[in-house]
Amino acid sequence: MKKFDNNILVALLGVILGVLLTLVAGKVLPERKFDGDYNRWRKLNLILQEVEKNYVDTLDKKNMTDAAVVAALAELDPHSVYLPPVELTESETELSGNFEGIGITFNVPNDTAIVLNPVPGGPSEKAGLLQGDRIVRVDDRDIAGVKMPQDSMIRLMKGPKGTKVKITVSRDGTLIPFEITRDRIPMHCVDASFMIDDTTGYIKLSKFTRTTYIEFSQASEKLLSEGMTRLIFDLRDNTGGYFDQSLLLSNEFLNKGDGIVYMEGLHRPRQEYDADGRGSLKDVEISVLIDEGTASSSEIFSGAIQDNDRGVIVGRRSFGKGLVQEPVNFTDGSGIRITVARFHTPSGRCIQKPYDKDYEYDIYERYAHGEMMSADSMKVDTTAVFYTMKGRRVYGGGGIIPDVFVPIDTTKATEFYIRCNRKATAVRFAQTMFDRYRGSLAGISDFNELDRYLDGIGLDRKFLDYASRVDGITPAPGEWDASKSYMMPQLKALVGRFSKLGDEAFYRFYLPIDDTIQAALKHPSTVQ
Repeated sequence: MKKFDNNILVALLGVILGVLLTLVAGKVLPERKFDGDYNRWRKLNLILQEVEKNYVDTLDKKNMTDAAVVAALAELDPHSVYLPPVELTESETELSGNFEGIGITFNVPNDTAIVLNPVPGGPSEKAGLLQGDRIVRVDDRDIAGVKMPQDSMIRLMKGPKGTKVKITVSRDGTLIPFEITRDRIPMHCVDASFMIDDTTGYIKLSKFTRTTYIEFSQASEKLLSEGMTRLIFDLRDNTGGYFDQSLLLSNEFLNKGDGIVYMEGLHRPRQEYDADGRGSLKDVEISVLIDEGTASSSEIFSGAIQDNDRGVIVGRRSFGKGLVQEPVNFTDGSGIRITVARFHTPSGRCIQKPYDKDYEYDIYERYAHGEMMSADSMKVDTTAVFYTMKGRRVYGGGGIIPDVFVPIDTTKATEFYIRCNRKATAVRFAQTMFDRYRGSLAGISDFNELDRYLDGIGLDRKFLDYASRVDGITPAPGEWDASKSYMMPQLKALVGRFSKLGDEAFYRFYLPIDDTIQAALKHPSTVQ
């Protein structure tokens, strides 16, 4: 026992001696003077100078600089960010309204990129790629069956205008190589526009890009010529984009002098933006659809419509992103987006929600607290009361609170539906149907004709057979009867997307089971 104690003592002495020897052998640097003045970033500069003079290994100053910038900006707000050259280019490309590449839209339902549509007049269409082609190789790199992320596939296909890329596709079991010369490709932000009935038009806008106002104007002019007196404007999952485009769209609906938005910050004096009264849609009734994915420029538009009592907001509370980012780009291709002000609706509501420690988990919190299912569970700051032009109460606290709340309905999701959803059975079935009926589907451009055609091929029976045979999923007794009215419009939407109607078919088939659109149709678009 005594020997054991001696061993412990020796070990402890060894550790203590090792620490002392490390301190004695190491050079103790003199204290550096710091006067407590943080206004000139002196402490940060002192630390970096000491690291540069004394660090044991060679420094990677580029990575250190980037890391320091990212850490510093993280102390500000969730939207002040540093963007390295690649991310800055991708960010600007996404909103510019065009990019350089081969010009296709594709889906990856089963570890293989399948062409949904070649962009009309784009390089892929000119080269001969067809809807339904399976892309197996880009240049000499296999991308099918290797679990490659979708964004990695996109990077391989994109490239500067004028450069060439070899795309190998599988078509009817035959491998076909195409050499495609990349070009500038337009990116559309109006996903769909059509008449729901004789007087009601529908426009789905995915983002606010440089071309938003032009695309929206073209879509609305067409609907006006078809008899539109009321518009359902779908901004769900629209994360925003260019500020000026939201001003232009708001201006289309508002009278001269109506407020659209104002911005204000510590170093930015209040700046107000009002309508000029020249809009072409001032007499069109409007319902705006929003949800938790509606953010930024979409919220500016929604807030302007609501505060001026110009229309009705339908859906769920929007995201709450109301910070003004100003870009600062550097000559190395990187840049920062720094928050300089906050957006306020005409009544004075700050669009930005609080950015506390739970900011990035806010949407999950909404689910957890029942806000998605019940209007009573919405977080409303009742101490921040504001008033619309007609004196209606609206509340602050972040985001736009809808006039007509529409909950997520989970009662329609049977166990059969959930099991199919987990395996993306419907998406893969739609591709199979296109492969089988490609010749007929690709030629249909009339919605009613498409609807009759899909009914005529027995889509429901074919889906049940596919789900059972391929995925081993069979509905319990009575379960298909409970699921059919909810699942068949979705199946038609997915298969119909392969027709000439494209996304228009998808959204039109989805209409009957879209609770938010149905609520908008039932509720008047005018504010009393």
